[in-house]
Amino acid sequence: MGVDLGGILERREASLDELKGRRIAIDAYNTLYQFLTTIRQPDGTPLMDSKRRITSHLSGLFYRTANLLEKGVLPCYVFDGKPSELKRKTLEEREARKAQAEEALKKALEAGRIEEAAALSQRTVRMNKEMAAEAMHLLDLMGVPFVQAPSEGEAQCAVMASRGVVDAVGSQDYDALLFGAPQLYRNVTIAGKRKVPRRSIYVDVVPEEISLQENLARLGIDRKRLVWIALLAGTDFNSGVYGIGGKKGLKLVKEFDSFEAITEKLGEKAKGFDYAPVEELFLNPPYKEVSRDELRPKEMNRSELVAFMVDEHEFSRERVEGAISRAYKEPLDSNQASLKKWF
Repeated sequence: MGVDLGGILERREASLDELKGRRIAIDAYNTLYQFLTTIRQPDGTPLMDSKRRITSHLSGLFYRTANLLEKGVLPCYVFDGKPSELKRKTLEEREARKAQAEEALKKALEAGRIEEAAALSQRTVRMNKEMAAEAMHLLDLMGVPFVQAPSEGEAQCAVMASRGVVDAVGSQDYDALLFGAPQLYRNVTIAGKRKVPRRSIYVDVVPEEISLQENLARLGIDRKRLVWIALLAGTDFNSGVYGIGGKKGLKLVKEFDSFEAITEKLGEKAKGFDYAPVEELFLNPPYKEVSRDELRPKEMNRSELVAFMVDEHEFSRERVEGAISRAYKEPLDSNQASLKKWF
C-alpha cells in the first residue's frame, strides 16, 4: 500500500525509548491491517474466539498499545473516513487480487499445503466497519485517544503533526511525508521479533525515523517535487508512468520546473496524465480540526476492559491483567509510565 520512496529516502534506526514523552499519531487502518495480516495460526487462520469472531486486530491493538504506554509513548490513533474518489481504481484492484488469493487459498487447504495456505491467507485480509468499531471501543476502554478522519487517515495524521497537535506520525507508508508529516516513524507498532515468510527464521524489526526536511535538503528538492516523484512512480491515487521509479523521478523533477514539462519530456508514456487532482490531494488534503487538548487521554476503565478482552473475547486473563499492570501503574523507575502523566 502507498508509494514506494524507500530507494531515495534516508532512514535512521530508532528505538521506542527515544519516543518517551511524545504523542504519536498512528494510522489506525494501516496498523490494524498489519495485525490482521501477521497475527495468525500456523496455517494462516486468524485468531478467533469460540464464536468464530476474528480477534487478531484486538490482540495486536491491545498488547502493542499497552507496550507503547509502558514505554511512556502516547499513541493517538486516526481512523480513515470516506476514501477519495481518486482511490477507487486501487481499491477495486485490491479486491480483485483478494478474490484470486481466496480461490488459491481454498485449493491449497484442500491439498494440505499448509505453508502455501499461510502465505496466501495474508493476501486475503480485509478490514471492515465492525473491526474498526471494535478497535475504537477497545481504545475508549483503555483511555487512549483516537480521531475519525474525514477521508484519508494518513493525511489527518500528517496535518496534525505539521500543526504541532502531535509530535510525529507512525505508519508503514511513506505517504505521510507527501501529506506533509515533518517526522515519520515506521515499525512503531510492529517492532520486535518477526518470522520471515516461508522460512523458520526470525528477524529483529526496529523502528525507523524519517525526517521530511532533512531528506528534502539532502535531495535538493521541495515537498511539491517529492509529490511529483510519487506521481511519476505511482500512488494509491494514480497509476504513474511505466518505468519511472524513485531515482528516475528524482532526476526528472530536478531537471524541469513544472510537471507539464516533465510529461512533455516523457511523451507518449505520459500522454493524458491528469496529475493536478492528485497533487492537490497531497498538498491540501481534507482535514478535521483537532486541538492538542482534545487528544488528552481518559482514565482507563479496568473492569470493562478486562470484561471485553477476557470475558467477551476469551483472551488470557493473566496476560491481559499483566499488560494493564505494566502500562498503567505509577512510575517506579524511568522505564515505567502511566496515563496520568498526560493530564
